[in-house]
Amino acid sequence: MTDTAIPTDTAPPDSRFANDDLRPVPPEERRWTTYNFAALWVGMAHNIPSWTLASGLVALGMDWKQAVFTIAVANVIVLGPMLLTGHAGPKYGIPFPVLARASFGLRGANLPALIRAAVACCWFGIQTWIGGQGVFVLLGKVFGGWADASVIGGELWTLWLCFVLFWALELAIIHRGMETLRRFENWAAPFVLVGAVVLLVWIAHKAGGLGPLLDQPSKHGWGRDFWPVFFPSLMGMIGFWATLSLNIPDFTRFGKGQRAQVWGQTLGLPTTMTAFALLSVLVTSGSQAVYGVPIWDPVELVARTDSVFGLLFALLTVLIATISVNIAANVVSPAYDLANLAPRFITFRTGALITGVVGVVIFPWKLTSTPELYIFTWLGVVGGLLGTVAGILIADYWIIRRTVLDVPDLYRPGGRYWYRAGWNWRAVAAFAIGGVLAVGGSYSTVDAKGAKQGPFPVDGLIPALKPLADYGWAVGLGAALVVYAGLMGTSGRKTRGGAAPSP
Repeated sequence: MTDTAIPTDTAPPDSRFANDDLRPVPPEERRWTTYNFAALWVGMAHNIPSWTLASGLVALGMDWKQAVFTIAVANVIVLGPMLLTGHAGPKYGIPFPVLARASFGLRGANLPALIRAAVACCWFGIQTWIGGQGVFVLLGKVFGGWADASVIGGELWTLWLCFVLFWALELAIIHRGMETLRRFENWAAPFVLVGAVVLLVWIAHKAGGLGPLLDQPSKHGWGRDFWPVFFPSLMGMIGFWATLSLNIPDFTRFGKGQRAQVWGQTLGLPTTMTAFALLSVLVTSGSQAVYGVPIWDPVELVARTDSVFGLLFALLTVLIATISVNIAANVVSPAYDLANLAPRFITFRTGALITGVVGVVIFPWKLTSTPELYIFTWLGVVGGLLGTVAGILIADYWIIRRTVLDVPDLYRPGGRYWYRAGWNWRAVAAFAIGGVLAVGGSYSTVDAKGAKQGPFPVDGLIPALKPLADYGWAVGLGAALVVYAGLMGTSGRKTRGGAAPSP
């Protein structure tokens, strides 16, 4: 990967497919360094759902070593698509929905963009609710009496207040733009890491050691009973960051060069997620030694202290950690994606506001109610669909076009990426085939009493595809990549250098 940034022309000034947020970032304004990208990942990885990923795997019968191993492998795997799709950012300065126009067409790019935006809105709601709950619990310990408040809409009004204030704070930060986000992530990342280490030191001191959880054996061992749990869990862990493997150009477009994004992401993602999973296991093990039960929720654990300073420090850590991941992972992308839908009417800031509203009204936090629903259903299905889009983007950019794009035509109706009425039917067909193969066999497990543990049929939506369901992300990415490359390769015209296939 070269470090060369292509001096790109701006989008046609009268194009209805462009606005100031979607146009290429000029090379002189691409300032993000290796540290900025590493800090971005540290800030995004250090959050409550990431902390509790290991607990979901332990609840499925893994021991702590298997859980950390699964998370580590997943993040090494997902790093590959991150780097491949992220390459177009420093080279051309374009965001994800504009990159998708090369493969899906100027109008067709709205299909993957809106899928990505919908997933991000759900994640925004999940993270904001979790953050609001954390604020509620910790402030309740500081001031007392919060649990005695009256109930509105099934929840205490004090909880709703924390949720709304947290939501407003997030949108206020993103309203100031990407440069403010870069500065916020720079100091948020080390602060949250220090907070996690402080929590480990505190619980280890109280426990006089790290407790019995580290000695708990796996229910599956490392034999044939382990792998049927490992592979769907692995796909679920990949699905946790599969969203960013699509829209990482939204960030790398601000990078100084390829080295900055490659080294920053490599140093930031797999190492951080693995270390954070290990920290969560060690802290939870200490909590079992102190309180007799494993407490995987860091907010619930910290709430057991009587130190006002400790509570306020934890409150600040929860605020920074949740805001850091939610803005970067779940607001930036849909803001660009929605702007791509109607560039003349929706700016980056307007898209962020729409994301905030949608993320609240769909109540997606119920998806985390059980490990089976959260890991297998939510993360597994999302990972399968997004893997399909990633396969198309990688095939188009690396195999078909060999990283060469005609940037002005990405904004020009009638240009080489217009295809037929703005849609490339080959990309849509590859998405449909890859998506069916990836998630068509989705199924629900049953518990010891025979009760179904998810929304899908036990035999799978399409029984013949059930064996593929546990590998949804890999199946979707691989199938879509092969189908798209095959369809484009038979179109009858070369595409290297940006030349268009026949419609």
